Amino acid sequence: MRGMSGIDPIPGHALGSPAYRRMQLALVCAGIACFAQLYSPQGILQLISADLGIGPEQAALTVSAATAGLALAVMPWSFVGDRLGRRPAMILAVIAATVLALAAAWSPSFPLLLVLRLLEGVALGGVPALAMAYLSEEVDARSRAVAAGWFVAGTTLGGLSGRVLATPVADVLGWRAGMTAVVMLAVLAAAGFVALAPRERRFVPRRRASGGAVPGGGAGRLLAPLRDPGLLALLACAFLLMGGFVAVYNYLAFHLSGPPYLLPASLIGLMFLAYLGGTASSPLAGRLASRHGRLPVMLGAMTVMLIGLLLTLAAPRPVLILGLVLMTAGFFGAHSVASGWAGTRAPGARSQATGLYNLAYYAGSSVLGWALGFVLAGAGWGGVVAAVGAAVVLAGLVSAALLRDEDRPVASAGSA
Repeated sequence: MRGMSGIDPIPGHALGSPAYRRMQLALVCAGIACFAQLYSPQGILQLISADLGIGPEQAALTVSAATAGLALAVMPWSFVGDRLGRRPAMILAVIAATVLALAAAWSPSFPLLLVLRLLEGVALGGVPALAMAYLSEEVDARSRAVAAGWFVAGTTLGGLSGRVLATPVADVLGWRAGMTAVVMLAVLAAAGFVALAPRERRFVPRRRASGGAVPGGGAGRLLAPLRDPGLLALLACAFLLMGGFVAVYNYLAFHLSGPPYLLPASLIGLMFLAYLGGTASSPLAGRLASRHGRLPVMLGAMTVMLIGLLLTLAAPRPVLILGLVLMTAGFFGAHSVASGWAGTRAPGARSQATGLYNLAYYAGSSVLGWALGFVLAGAGWGGVVAAVGAAVVLAGLVSAALLRDEDRPVASAGSA
């Protein structure tokens, strides 16, 4: 919210302030509540496949259905957030998703499971759709890249905790109990978000906003960001990188449960500890971007992702684990920079810009995360690695071509 002079009448939360720390912790809780549930089936797809008598690509639909629902919902949630406020809308989203997640875990049929997972994804869409807009408005401009990194770190913790918790429980009590255990974790994280998230001070409901609005109402706010070639490059990166990343983790369990590894679900679940690489790299990427510019950091992170991906072709388990750590760290580093960058590119339509980013991000998860199951069936793990590697290279080329001439220091970009 800006006054006539263009200066924010209410300052954003400064880096290191008590309110900023509360926001950091609240966004970590939001990331856990959302992403623990979203990807809880991923580490137990082979158990779902065996129990329901379906193939790997069908089992992967339990993940893709949720991410497809999320992709479809991020734009509607951005408009809800413009009316209700980011924080209230995120609270509503997490509560609805938790109820649907519990119902999905105990659905009596596979088609109903997919429907409930789709609806769960629709509800979860409110968290990533609004988190970046929430922090962009409420924190000081110089702190946005670091704050964005902390939210992404929360998403890695959520993805990790959901998978690591679900797999050992599922190994003993079945996949439904494994998913239920994740729901209980999400309840605790959601409570943490509600208790910690600072109330909005700079939010102006769109129906009353007058200054700086994008002409054309909702349609104008949606279309305006699409005229920006740089944002289109970030959307392409979101689709390609996320799609490839999810495909690797979707089919990792099938790769490790077969020869030469023959690992049980509980040990496969430990492989998801590689997510800690992303937990560390997300805030680090934000800090590096604030010092050296976003594009060099993003391209460097993609390079790390590609190197790690290639290492997963190695047969020795320690090398494969190292590859997973590097691939995960590189992916989340690139995503941390790109997602925060997208949120700063449309000052009059921040929710819509971040919504479009998340639409591309989860569309990639749904489409590539499912379609590469056919590559696994036809060409094995090597085929999956080749396809994902091509996606990473393409994302890097698009970024270098369309973002090379406009990378600026984060502080000035955020305050523009």
